[in-house]
This record gives sequence, C-alpha cells and structure tokens, in this order.
Amino acid sequence: MGEDEFAEVYAATYKPLLGYALRRCDSPEDAADVVAETFAIAWRRAAEMPAGGEARLWLYGVARRVLANQRRGARRHGLRTAALVAELSVSAPTRDDSAVAEVFRRLPDRDRELLALVAWEGLSHTEIATVLGCSANAVSVRLHRARGRFARALRSAGVVRPQVAVQARPVLQESDLT
Repeated sequence: MGEDEFAEVYAATYKPLLGYALRRCDSPEDAADVVAETFAIAWRRAAEMPAGGEARLWLYGVARRVLANQRRGARRHGLRTAALVAELSVSAPTRDDSAVAEVFRRLPDRDRELLALVAWEGLSHTEIATVLGCSANAVSVRLHRARGRFARALRSAGVVRPQVAVQARPVLQESDLT
C-alpha cells in the first residue's frame, strides 16, 4: 500500500476510529493515544492491511488490541503504584511540621531543589552542576542567593536559631574520590 492509498484510508477511518476509542477510554487523551498507536501500527503493517472497506474493519481490530494493551498496562501500573504506596507508608518519615520546615516548603522550587541537593543529597557544587546542567560557578551563585532568601524567610517567620532537623550526610570532596 502506497502513501496515497494510506492517506485515503486514514481520511476515511480516522473519525470512526476516534469515536470507537472515545467510547471505550476514560479520557480523550487516552483515546487519542489509541488512535495514534493504531495508525502507527497500520503504517508499519500497511502491506497486511486489506483493501477497500475491509481496511476499516482491520483497523478496528488493531484498535481493539491497542485498547487491550493499554488496559493491561494501566492495570500493571496501578498494581505497582499500590505496592509502592504500601511500601512507602511503612518506611516514609513523618512530615516535619516545624517552623523551619514550613519556611522551607514556602521557598520557590528552584531554591528548595538547590538547598536539598546540598543538605539532603550531600552533593558538591560540581555534582549539582551536572544534575542541573549548568556550571559549578552558576551553582555557587544560585546557592548563595537561595541561602540568603532562606535566611531572610526564616527571620521573617521569627525563627532566629533554627534547630537542625535532619542530619546531612558528609559531603565528599572531589579530592576524596581520587
């Protein structure tokens, strides 16, 4: 089957296949994924696609199998998610409701990420630069500013001498690795 013939089949069957998928999926996005995958398979297997009106029926069969695969994948994902939630509920630390933690949660995402990479993950400036895709110098500047914003936010919240809530792991220096 050539490109022109495939384009004709696509034009004639797209809307009916979309309707088929919309009636069987939980969301329009899922239906769009089914139709896209159906036509991707049809393109790869164009030589197997019957001619004429049989092509529409063949595409419904492909869409039916794509839907089944999507449902199996969603079911597996749900089971894995449930298992992970159960595991985390047993081992997850309790939420820190201290004033310091509350101020930290209110910081902009970029500041929290930098400060957490240093304090909780124990990464060096060079390692953080690799994670963020920037230079170590940029990390130094951003970290200096983030620490300043955090200190000002703590003072504004009336936290003068914050207690250390989490023990940071020792930071390895690059010289320790050689």
